[in-house]
Amino acid sequence: MIKIDRSFIRNIIADSKTEAITIAIIQMAHSLNLRVVAEGVETQAELDFLRKHKCDEIQGYLFSAPLPTSKFEQLLKEGKKSI
Repeated sequence: MIKIDRSFIRNIIADSKTEAITIAIIQMAHSLNLRVVAEGVETQAELDFLRKHKCDEIQGYLFSAPLPTSKFEQLLKEGKKSI
């Protein structure tokens, strides 16, 4: 698994070099049969970009603040929509 740090994610929309690096990371990881996790996704535009480029997993405040296990389990039991 490869994780893409928030420092890249926050600039993917505004900075073409960061965009190119992020795309290259995703493609390289996939060519090595590795999954890619993007950390720190906070906007719909970031999510759309990552989905377009086939990022496998996405984490960040767009979905939820970090939760203790008990609260996460409670969300699952309540049937909250999964991402």
